[in-house]
Amino acid sequence: MTFPLIAGTELAQVRRLVTEIPGPRSRELAARRAAALPHGLVSGTGVYAAAAGGGVLVDVDDNAFIDLGSGIAVTTVGNSAPAVVRRATEQLAQFTHTCFLATPYEGYIAVAERLNALTPGTHDKRTALFNTGAEAVENAVKYARVATGRPAVVVFDHAFHGRSLLAMTMTAKNQPYKHQFGPFAPEVYRTPMAYPYRWPSGPDNCAAEAFGALTQLVDSQLGADAVACVVVEPIQGEGGFIVPAPGFLTMVADFCRERGILLVADEVQTGIARTGAWFACEHEELVPDLITTAKGLAGGLPLAAVTGRADVMDAAHAGGIGGTYAGNPVACAAALGAFDEIETNGLLARARDIGELMVRELQSIAASSGVIGEIRGRGAMIAAELVIPGTTEPNRDAVAAVSRHCHDNGVLTLTAGTFGNVLRFLPPLTIPDELLLDAFGVLRAGFATL
Repeated sequence: MTFPLIAGTELAQVRRLVTEIPGPRSRELAARRAAALPHGLVSGTGVYAAAAGGGVLVDVDDNAFIDLGSGIAVTTVGNSAPAVVRRATEQLAQFTHTCFLATPYEGYIAVAERLNALTPGTHDKRTALFNTGAEAVENAVKYARVATGRPAVVVFDHAFHGRSLLAMTMTAKNQPYKHQFGPFAPEVYRTPMAYPYRWPSGPDNCAAEAFGALTQLVDSQLGADAVACVVVEPIQGEGGFIVPAPGFLTMVADFCRERGILLVADEVQTGIARTGAWFACEHEELVPDLITTAKGLAGGLPLAAVTGRADVMDAAHAGGIGGTYAGNPVACAAALGAFDEIETNGLLARARDIGELMVRELQSIAASSGVIGEIRGRGAMIAAELVIPGTTEPNRDAVAAVSRHCHDNGVLTLTAGTFGNVLRFLPPLTIPDELLLDAFGVLRAGFATL
């Protein structure tokens, strides 16, 4: 597989540092940024991108970084994936936009057909396209409310669903997502997530007790006939890649079905091959009523979707759903290219292989370090929760130190977790093993500095 940089060239899959980090050109851009952008709009690193592909990102100073973040799970098929670039370029030459609500086009329909076929379940389905994960989540709630005639939405501790008003309300973490941005949307209720590592009475009791809390909330406090939907991430993303205790999601799904409550799987971060299946809910054999996707859907272009039961999706009145840019034709073409890349290059299996390698490397690091409390995740969505040695107390300082070491030495990492103590790894599925091993060598050296 090759990774185009510009016509006639390829982007070398190597880590390379040629200046201090950040370099002079990145510092120049940082100064311009400070004068032009609001201070609340922050970035994780001080380097500015010039090119990216495969498993590397090259900055404006010609430093080449190993990418373990994929733009927060967006470039799952890699930056500049050939089929994505080709299809999007061809579409750009035809037309950039018409607004599907005004003059529709085939690409939108083709993406919907693919998602209807790929999402779990053999029932009749429909798909509507949007721009962002937050939009998809908000529209899933709209569909659930109109289909059930009920107002309430139940979400979980540690959840992240977006930054718009309703999605921000559904998100659990105050800083930095909700602080001083209220008042929030009504009829959103929260229940504990079955988080085995931090469950008070231990992991063996986690699923049953968390499920008991959900049923008590719905049946006793809210009334099941007031609840439109339960919205859950099959693996919580920003919450720290929390994999719910075994059996928990199945119990939730059965409970929702018994009470006529719709189950919405938020697969914005977990979907589109990231976990080694098309959708993370497949690992639990779940068939949600509605599934939201975004991030990895279009290979880096903004596109999101709600896919669900036809009777639910058809419940909204004509004109009630849509958006000016929703399902942009270039983004739709890119999504079809992303599907091509996943199928042609066997990226579902590749995600599983990457996950096995990362877990193996992290287990080796953990054996010589007392700060890794838990390693968790699925496929190419793996995290390490860092703690103060001998305890389960969150260790934010260790995360900051390891991240800083990695960035200074040419590896881009991401953090997560309600307590800010999780390192999360989301490499593009096109990353070569040699590059991934090099990155974890840098990570190992970072842990050695603690």
